[in-house]
Amino acid sequence: MVPDVRGYTMELTPSMFIGVNGNDTISFGSGQPDLPPPPDIFKVLKDYKDFKYGLIKGQENLREMLSKDFPGSTKEDFVITNGASEALDLAFRALASKKRKILMHKPYYYSYPPLAHYNHLTPIFTETVKGKIDHDDFDEKVRDCDIVLINSPSNPTGRIQDMKTLKFIEGLCTDLGVTIISDEVYKDLIYERENYLFKSDNVVTINSFSKTFSMCGFRVGYLYSNDPKVVGDVAEIKTHTSMNTSIVAQQMAHEAMKADKSYIKGQVKIWKERRDYIYNGLSELGLEVWKPEGAFYVLPKIKNSRKMLTDLYTKHKVITYLGEWFGAPGHLRLSYALDTEKIEKGLQKIKLCMEDN
Repeated sequence: MVPDVRGYTMELTPSMFIGVNGNDTISFGSGQPDLPPPPDIFKVLKDYKDFKYGLIKGQENLREMLSKDFPGSTKEDFVITNGASEALDLAFRALASKKRKILMHKPYYYSYPPLAHYNHLTPIFTETVKGKIDHDDFDEKVRDCDIVLINSPSNPTGRIQDMKTLKFIEGLCTDLGVTIISDEVYKDLIYERENYLFKSDNVVTINSFSKTFSMCGFRVGYLYSNDPKVVGDVAEIKTHTSMNTSIVAQQMAHEAMKADKSYIKGQVKIWKERRDYIYNGLSELGLEVWKPEGAFYVLPKIKNSRKMLTDLYTKHKVITYLGEWFGAPGHLRLSYALDTEKIEKGLQKIKLCMEDN
């Protein structure tokens, strides 16, 4: 429990910290890149005058450009959504009418279980070893499931699943007729290797412009599948819920995709430098932590994590997220989407808080 601005105490939830900031607050919380988006996206705003309803599936020019990244696809295989969050929800809704159990790996993104429950899906959890999927445990549990949800690189661990593991999952799920939902919002932010692109027909890919292009507030994501029924069902549901995604934001996303590849490489270089900085800093504090291989999160093991989170916030103005929100009790999740000066100050305050506890 932590006090709010009126002095009342509130149960700890992620919503308490999303969007919270200030000059004297250091936030290791929300995964919002602090790096700038491609500068050319703002050229769209100068003469933009189209403010009518857009296509439910998304503007054609953006879908056509996306199809170039997926061999054999066309613009009809995509639905542009309000961020990856809506894409996930729509995928769950479209599949839930016939599917009942969804397998996800621990630790997981904190919205996965609630989204499953909202769509009357039963979440089943496969174990990981230092963030890596255990083949035997996966093989045993997937046989009783209809859907598998893979997030690599992972939020909250920053770990990537090995190529061998992803190929194993793809082959096994194909043989069993299990649908794979691949949440790839961090696919461009991998430090160790290239992203592995699932190629089988039973895959629904989720992605976003939020992380790669630092466009979180624009709320542009997308869903891709080469199964026309899945895409059609998703578009039909979206017709009756949010309708079209912001068309001006889509035009800016289209412009972002024109950015030179050096833009993404430059971003990854900065993320990797920050990864090394925070990983080494936490290790020097004596904390057990898995080294991130992508994204911008780290999940150190913390004694009395709930008290630590509360003390960091109320006494030191440092925001962290509880590991138990991600299925990892006894940990705190830290986002290193902030500059190294703030990371250093945050680490100093974590050290002081550890000494107090």
